[in-house]
Amino acid sequence: MPRMPKRNHNGGPPLDDYKGPAWGKGDPHRFIHWRSAQKAAWKPKSRDIALFRLAKAEAVGLTYEEYTLELLERGRHLNADDGGRVDEIKRSRKRRRFSHFD
Repeated sequence: MPRMPKRNHNGGPPLDDYKGPAWGKGDPHRFIHWRSAQKAAWKPKSRDIALFRLAKAEAVGLTYEEYTLELLERGRHLNADDGGRVDEIKRSRKRRRFSHFD
């Protein structure tokens, strides 16, 4: 029978007050491989590839990160014909703060 969380606990993972290892109670070997794979996936193979992705992202109206995430998740480059998917990505953006001083 699982323990009930404390009254002021939201049931999520600990945030800044966690004093244990970064991998928590899981396998450290899997954590280390996952972390290195994630770094390798986000790092472009060359400067030219990064510039190519940036140009394609700007052409469809996305950020480099949004475009690269779509490429990593779906495995395809977006173009002008993918307007529906681009609009869906734009709608999923977090709301940006509005500044009265801009």
